[in-house]
Amino acid sequence: MTQEINKAIEILQNGGLILYPTDTVWGIGCDATNEEAVKKVYALKQREDSKALICLVAHDGMLERHIENVPDLAYDIIDLATKPTTIIYDQPKGIAKNLVAEDNTLAIRIASDKFCQYLINKFKKPIVSTSANVSGRPTPKSRNEISNVILKGVDYIVDLHPEQNFGSPSSIIKLSNDGKVKVIRE
Repeated sequence: MTQEINKAIEILQNGGLILYPTDTVWGIGCDATNEEAVKKVYALKQREDSKALICLVAHDGMLERHIENVPDLAYDIIDLATKPTTIIYDQPKGIAKNLVAEDNTLAIRIASDKFCQYLINKFKKPIVSTSANVSGRPTPKSRNEISNVILKGVDYIVDLHPEQNFGSPSSIIKLSNDGKVKVIRE
């Protein structure tokens, strides 16, 4: 796993795209602080950049570095969630501008997968995590279902869990600083 982490970090540091197993699905990833890398993800997915992407962090401390004010309720949601849960926060900071939604929010998940945690910890920055499919197409359940467009469009494919079948994408909850909570995806 160390070799895979080191190779993925090399690609991320150079503004490249990786294809990697996350805690939910196979994902396309890049440095979440690099606008040019984020543009490549939108282009590969053939997705408008007005549709925000999710990014992963390794732990609470990294979350707090990239969100102006993490509501206390967020920690309860994270602790009580029974499946991977992405939270949309107000006022992100230190993130590529084209990753931030028009309403100045950002979707972040604390990764629960060990590979993702090690990768992000060692990289020391959040990474984008979006399903490995062209926009509008079904989310692949395994690496074998990922289209050639995606496979050829990334700079590196992490060689871990190639046969693993994944379940479903994360739950998404919007948590506003004014205390409003909205379930976007269960």
